[in-house]
This record gives sequence, C-alpha cells and structure tokens, in this order.
Amino acid sequence: MKMTQSHLKTLMIDASTGFYKTLRYELGNFWGPVDLGIHLAKKHDSLNIGTGLLAGSIFPGSNRLIFNGFSPCWHGFYISSMGGAGLVFDNLGLNLLSITGRSNTPSILYLNRDHGEEVEVEIRPVHLQNIWEKGRKGVYALMEEALELFGDRYEHDPRVLATGPASLFTDFGAIGSAPIREGRVTYVDTWAGRGGFGTKLLQQHGIAAIIYGGSYVDEDFRDRNVADTWFQDRYQKKLSAKDLEATTKYRYDPAFNTGGTFGVNFATQGDFVMAFNYRTIHWTPEQRLKLHKEFILDHYLKQFNEETIQKKQQKTCGEPCAAVCKKLNHEFKKDYEPYQTMGPLCGVFDQRAAEKLNQKADSLGFDAISVGGVLAWLMECLHEGLIKPKELGIKEKPVFSPEGFDVVKDSAHNAGIGIALLEEMVREDGKINLREGARKFARHLGREKGKEVMDRFIFIGFARHGWMVPNQYWTPGVLSPMAIMGKYYMDYGKEFISPRELGRKNAERMLKELMIDNLGICRFHRAWAEDMMPGIIGKLFGQKEKFLKAVELTASRINSRNASVFWEPARNIDFIYTFLLKKEKEEKANGELKKWLKRFKENKQQAALDFWYEIHKGVHESLREFPV
Repeated sequence: MKMTQSHLKTLMIDASTGFYKTLRYELGNFWGPVDLGIHLAKKHDSLNIGTGLLAGSIFPGSNRLIFNGFSPCWHGFYISSMGGAGLVFDNLGLNLLSITGRSNTPSILYLNRDHGEEVEVEIRPVHLQNIWEKGRKGVYALMEEALELFGDRYEHDPRVLATGPASLFTDFGAIGSAPIREGRVTYVDTWAGRGGFGTKLLQQHGIAAIIYGGSYVDEDFRDRNVADTWFQDRYQKKLSAKDLEATTKYRYDPAFNTGGTFGVNFATQGDFVMAFNYRTIHWTPEQRLKLHKEFILDHYLKQFNEETIQKKQQKTCGEPCAAVCKKLNHEFKKDYEPYQTMGPLCGVFDQRAAEKLNQKADSLGFDAISVGGVLAWLMECLHEGLIKPKELGIKEKPVFSPEGFDVVKDSAHNAGIGIALLEEMVREDGKINLREGARKFARHLGREKGKEVMDRFIFIGFARHGWMVPNQYWTPGVLSPMAIMGKYYMDYGKEFISPRELGRKNAERMLKELMIDNLGICRFHRAWAEDMMPGIIGKLFGQKEKFLKAVELTASRINSRNASVFWEPARNIDFIYTFLLKKEKEEKANGELKKWLKRFKENKQQAALDFWYEIHKGVHESLREFPV
C-alpha cells in the first residue's frame, strides 16, 4: 500500500507577536523533523519540535517527539528526543512546530485542534516563579498549572512540555513532560534532556511551557497484516514478536534477572564501574569489582530489583509499547544514566538517597546526566580541598572514598550536599553561576585556583564555550570529536578499536541513529528499525534511495559544523589511557593496541592529541557528501 502524504506540514509561531502561519514542505525534499529542522534553524535560529512520518502508526516506538535547533550549551546544531510525546502531537495534524521570536514575559503556549482545519494558538503570560513553588514544584508544578488553565478545552487528554528553574539560570535546562491520564499528570516523566532545549525555549523564546493536543485524525499506517508480511519475509517473525525480542533488555532480561537500562547496565558493569567522579579509572580491577559487588550488586541494584522489578512497577512513555521501559518505585522513575551520574559518580549508592537527589534535579528541570557530572566534579574538588564549601554556598564536604564508607548514611550525606549545590545553581545570587555553562565556570575556577580544578571535570568541549558531560560508559567513543555528542551518535562498545576505525564506526552509528531520529522512532527498537525502516519508507512513500541519500546529506551538513576541540581536562586523557591499560590486561594486545600503549607511556599528552585527531579523521572521511 502507499501513503498519500505529500508534504510536511509546519506551524511557524513568532512568540514575540503571537502571529503564526502554516507552511508545507514537499516530502522528498525533506523527510522529517531533523532534516527540515536544520533547514529552519539555519534560517531562523528556531526551536523545532516535531514527529516522524510514522507517528500514530502501528509501528511500536514511532511516537517520539523530536527537538532540534542550535543548542545553548553545546553551541552547535543539536537533536534531543522525548518518548511517547509525539502520539498526542500527531493529533494536531502537524509534522513540525517551529518557534521564532521571544515573548516579552514568560508564557505558556497553547495549541489545540478540535476537529477543525486550523490549530488554535494562544500565548498566555504567567507568574513563573510563583508557579514553580506550587505543589510538586518546578517542572511538575508548571505541567499541572498548564493543565489547570487549559485542560478543559481539550476533548482528549493533552500533553504538556515544561521547563524548570534550571532553564532560567543555566544553559542546560531540559524540557520535561509526562502522560496525562483522565485529567491528571502521571509520574511517568519523560525528557528532552540533552542539549539545553529548555533553556532555549525559555530564555530565547520566552515560552515556559507548551500544552498541546487535539482531535484531528489523519492517515496513519494501521495495516498489521501487511506489516507482518514484511517482518515474516525478513525475520520469519511477526512484527510484535520481533519487537518483543528486540526490547528484551528494556523490559526484563532473564539472563540477568533484571530489566531496564538501570537494571541491565548496573548488573553487567563489572569492573567498568565509574564512581566518585571517575576516580575508579585509576583503581585496580580488584578494587573496582569489590565496589561493584558490595555497593551496587548487593545494595543499589538489589534495592532496585526488589522494589521495582519484582513488583513489576513499570510503565510506557505514553504510547502502546512492549518495552514498558519506564521503571518506577512509586513516584520515582529509574533510568541508568541519571541514577549513575547522580548515583555512584556522586558517591551515592543507596536508592533513597539517589531518589531525593534525582527528584530534586528533575523538579528543577536540569539535564540530569550533565548536572550529575557537574555535581560529581564539584564534590571531588570539595573532598580534595581544591574548593572550600563556603565558596560554593554550602557547609560540609562529601564522603568521597570507599574506605569506611557507610552505604546508607554516607550516600544520604552526599545526596544532601548534591541537593544544596543544585539549589545554589538556581538562585539569583547563587555561588555556582552556570548561566554561560559549566565549562566556562570551570575555566574561571581554573584561572583562580589552578588548572587542577578544571582537570577533574570530564566533559566534551565544542567551539569556545560548548560543553557536554559524556554518556556513562568507560570507552573512548563517548569522548569522540563528533558534531553531536551526549547522544548515541558514536560507538560505545567495550572493545578496543583503533582510533581511525573508531571514527568510522562513530560515523556509521550516527547515520543509523540520525535515520531513526528523523523518523521519530525510539532507539530502543533499533534492532529492527535500522534494518527495516528504509524498505518500509520505500514501500509506503516511494523513493527509498532518495530517503537514504537525505540521511547522508543531513549527516554531512551537521558534520560540516563540527567545532570539536581537543580534550581540555587532564582526566579526559586519563580516561582514554586507563581504558587502553585495562584492555591490555583483559585481552591479548594486538599490534595496534600495543602501538598506542607505547606512545601513551612515552608522551601521554602527545599520544592523546594524535589519538583524538585519528578519531577526527575517521569521522570526517566518512561523513562527506561526496566520499573520496
């Protein structure tokens, strides 16, 4: 069968005036929210929010809401996504929302399409600080305020995108949302966290929240028999069976008696564990394994399994999906990376402590991964006496060593310090000024107190001020010089790969991830989506080869803005070097690994620079519009 959609319908809103218009972009020239988004971002510096071609269809995971534009913290074009929120957005009858201009006062943007041909648009000023102090506080309070103001206008439950104080006071505020059921905001929060798009929405456009929904019914692919035929031909399994297999890790993996990113990643971490602001990279394997067993397997993960997995506290992000990847303990949602950066990385190994710290960061509306990395860095500096507590507006030092560590008491102590530091970040007169980002703050501290302070902060630098805390895997791929980092546009496997080849694998990964992002498909379904989607798009819309070429062109356009800078903190280099040393002990060192180890031992700084450039070369030679 063929779909009849011929254009991507885009609602352009000028937040300064409230004026809006609908534009149509021919399908084939653009294929989704990413390639159309980069076009609009270049012209208008807009924030673009949209869904893929298959939103509302029978394909599981096809309802991610994609955000893109020039990031206030990365300082380059960036893409973030939010689970499930595209399902309600599809009821607007739009493919993309593009916001330009700036409202004079913080406002809520209301969008509704109630059976009619036009989308209703209203921009309502609000007293933001007062709202953030209500009820559940911050992001959650703003969701509830938007629902209270506009909820009765919708025939079906709408969805709210909301910002918190982090978006007002820092460059890496996130956008939070949660499914609404029977007029109530649920606890299953989902995030467009990476990239600081909450900051962009609030500071650049003056929009604190967006509430949207509608009753519009468009043409969606719903023929399960046809889809099953495609999957039977490829996998000898129906769509639902293949998807069930592909999402095992995110639901429940019997091989590890746990599930979700939290469960499986912590269960399999072993001596790849990273704790106490990455200080564990300098430990022996035996020391890391001891910490992993005693603090994580026997306590942190044990709590999670008993409270969440065994009690089957799991939900979806808001769309029908077999993965049920949202692992809960009552109102607390547990994902690996936030509960890693604001868990072991911050010296927190107890669920009660981690829940308090993560909940505080979420209610304030931070990118959880990045703020966890910043907290861990500041905690180490406090522990080492490089910064005095009063200089950061707090009174105590963290317990930041495993010797004599009380897993409950000291975790609670460290979480309390983390909460106090978070509060300093979102005060008008706070001691931790992150308005221009943590990298600039670290640079300032380095000039004042010595470079050793900055050297403890692991981040990826981009252009002059851009920064990103890496994904939480101990592997060189997460520190790669890519045009977009902090997502999974890179190889993050545990094996040693020569840096030039790593650059090529990063590029390959980027192309695949970019394709499913542009289709609004959740990467938890990538085991079949990356393989099947080009053919499905070809069957439904024609022009399969043109679609694939568009992905390559978009990747080359993004990579042409690659302003990565060589690793500034010394610990970035140690992160790479200790990984190589770890690989030497774990496996029979091949010639390439031996070569790099020899070079690092002779001159660590020069070897790191060459290693970085080799990755860079592999990326650039792969992401060219016209490959050599």
